[in-house]
Amino acid sequence: MCRIFTQFIRLSAFGRRHFSAQSGSQQRPLVLGIETSCDDTGAALVTGNGTVLGEYIHSQQSSHLRFGGIIPPVAQDIHRANIENVVQKTFQQANLSPNDIDAVAVTNRPGLPLSLIVGMRYAKHVARTYDKPLIPIHHMQAHALMARMNSPIPFPFLCLLVSGGHSLLVFIESTAKFRLLGETLDDAPGEALDKIARRLKLRNIAKYAQMSGGQAIEVAAQAASSNTSAYEFPLPLSKYRDCQFSFAGLKNTATRHILEREATLNLAPDALLPDYEDFCACFLKGVTRHMLHRTQRAIEYCERRNLFGNGSTQRSLVISGGVACNDVIFSALSRMAEQFGYSTYRPPKKLCTDNGTMIAWNGVEKLLASDTGEMSKNYETVDISGKCPIGESLIDDVKEANLACKWVKVDILPTKEEPTRS
Repeated sequence: MCRIFTQFIRLSAFGRRHFSAQSGSQQRPLVLGIETSCDDTGAALVTGNGTVLGEYIHSQQSSHLRFGGIIPPVAQDIHRANIENVVQKTFQQANLSPNDIDAVAVTNRPGLPLSLIVGMRYAKHVARTYDKPLIPIHHMQAHALMARMNSPIPFPFLCLLVSGGHSLLVFIESTAKFRLLGETLDDAPGEALDKIARRLKLRNIAKYAQMSGGQAIEVAAQAASSNTSAYEFPLPLSKYRDCQFSFAGLKNTATRHILEREATLNLAPDALLPDYEDFCACFLKGVTRHMLHRTQRAIEYCERRNLFGNGSTQRSLVISGGVACNDVIFSALSRMAEQFGYSTYRPPKKLCTDNGTMIAWNGVEKLLASDTGEMSKNYETVDISGKCPIGESLIDDVKEANLACKWVKVDILPTKEEPTRS
């Protein structure tokens, strides 16, 4: 670990000249962000006006594809092996040293504890060595605010956070005030998409081999025939007038359809369903439809409870997290929200998944808003937490509101016209 700091010291004089050449109040604060909550090792340097001076990420996706999922001790070992190089390359890109930064922001909750501890220890080492304050960052809050770095989204706004580990509907009033409207009762959407992609054996097809499961299902679904209703998926939690999610039932129904189809066709163990593209389209439509209904009810709850306040406050829906990369899901949600007068945003796709930039930006936003209650130079008092609520829960109030909704019609995957036969 000492080698990187020796190199930083050699670069520090040039780094300060480089940064001062871009000087101005908009460049401050300058924050280093470190992210190791799951299986990606990320770092970034972000300024007060949202300029990314340097960013680097090491993805473990190819490693975990071999195991069929993330194994925490393996993820921790890979983080340990790469974090020094990731941070070093981030500073090298920016031609800066740790002397130039104003603070170190690091993910400390929620996430895999074995992964979180690697980033936390390294962030403390940088902060202690260069006498910088440490800002602990809530991983999901960072996802929720990421879109504000590139788009003028005022507070308050509604956010749908959907990823491999989470599914949350949150009303956000400031960098410090998050109000939870709904969350998943079981599986997250990304997890369901990934597991069904593996069960379909999509990795056996060359063009999907290096894709995540969710991306593979999206691409396959967009290549489906006109028969995108061949497999039925019941709407989860349809009897419950709340904003909770459940993707386990969709996943179980998909598995049952696959088993029945494989048995009917007497397929070999490594064979794919001949209509796998149609299957992906049906499954993706089922997942998207569930998100549409829960998000629409969240919108109607916000309006009923007047959470935006009086006047012509801009209504915004932010979709973030890894599943926000899915264009089918994002487009469907955007069309639904538009009918309620909401503008829909998401971060750039590379910033939807876990990354150091969102952690650095969250640190920047906290400093600019004077939301510094957790910031500290008493490094030993800052610890990790595998599980942590995102904010105040309004879930019971949403249930008590008991809102009946007239569902907006959205064509999730437009039916393709059958080719004309001569």
